Amino acid sequence: MSLVGNWSYPTAIRFGAGRINELPDACAKAGMKRPLLVTDKGLADLPITKAALDTIKAAGLGRGLFSDVDPNPSEVNLYAGVEAFKAGGHDGVIAFGGGSGLDLGKMVAFMSGQTRPLWDFEDIGDWWTRADPDAIAPIIAVPTTAGTGSEVGRAAIITNSVTHEKKIIFHPKVLPSVVICDPELTVGMPRFITAGTGLDAFAHCVEAYSSPHYHPMSQGIALEGMRLVIDYLPRAYADGTDIEARGQLMSAAAMGATAFQKGLGAIHALSHPVGAIFNTHHGTTNAVCMPAVLAFNAPAIKDRFDRAAGFLGIAGGFEGFQAFVQQFNDSFGIPRKLGELGVTRDKIDALVQGAIKDPSCGGNPIELTEENLRTLFEQVI
Repeated sequence: MSLVGNWSYPTAIRFGAGRINELPDACAKAGMKRPLLVTDKGLADLPITKAALDTIKAAGLGRGLFSDVDPNPSEVNLYAGVEAFKAGGHDGVIAFGGGSGLDLGKMVAFMSGQTRPLWDFEDIGDWWTRADPDAIAPIIAVPTTAGTGSEVGRAAIITNSVTHEKKIIFHPKVLPSVVICDPELTVGMPRFITAGTGLDAFAHCVEAYSSPHYHPMSQGIALEGMRLVIDYLPRAYADGTDIEARGQLMSAAAMGATAFQKGLGAIHALSHPVGAIFNTHHGTTNAVCMPAVLAFNAPAIKDRFDRAAGFLGIAGGFEGFQAFVQQFNDSFGIPRKLGELGVTRDKIDALVQGAIKDPSCGGNPIELTEENLRTLFEQVI
């Protein structure tokens, strides 16, 4: 099967090995003549990043780079990026990398022309309408991992460096105008990042499928996304050069982020404050939290996962799916408790307060309270 396509759901996606070479044409389509490539510190000096910069430079588009991006990016990173954007006379952003590079790149483009502070645009009610849509620079997204799906998202997660809370910033025009999904860019990922990002995509699909909101298109996408991760993550983990497996996981990542338009839930409500306070890897944190959340949500999701298990080739319905998830985590060396990632019980009060405020709570099939969130944190730490 040839893994090549041109998709427009939810945005224009150029999918296939080697398509990073189309970056100059994507810039032209997006109206960029002097793009700023935004990526994280770890990617800045890698060959894939240098090659992308060489490609745009050869096309006469300059070699603008901003890479002062932390694993859980903050507004400090963002304002430095906006300053670099303005100082370099840039007219668009190439958001390049995993979730941190993609999210920060999107926010640099978003904030480059705004006059209000970032937190005025948090994803609360209609706060997004406060932004000047004409002042948002065009965005091209190039994922180099297969997990977050931020390349097809209309929001970004930025950590408040003062309160250590993760905040979601939303605007429809933050959706990239062109996405390049080239699985060759993911070949060099370390195994633990392959596992963590793949399980992030899996968590997105599981939570979207669990969400009580009505969105049958997302429901179908989430189900197939789960299947792709189950079938292909073990292959990519075993052999990082398996391009078919890498490509299928890139699809699953985009599918997970498309599906969670339907909602996320307790996995992400737990994971976001943990990442903000302890700087843990987001996908790995999600994976650790998933078994406890599945057990907590069981009364509300058993019937739908009884059906899903059959499609996924898992015997035993919901209970079989639960057992599979733990075995799946174990096969990639995922810790069973957050304590192994450095999370400590003395921060439970702060974690509970961060979780109860997280917008992901609204998509959980069972109502989340400070009391049951505390119980979940005690179980997963």
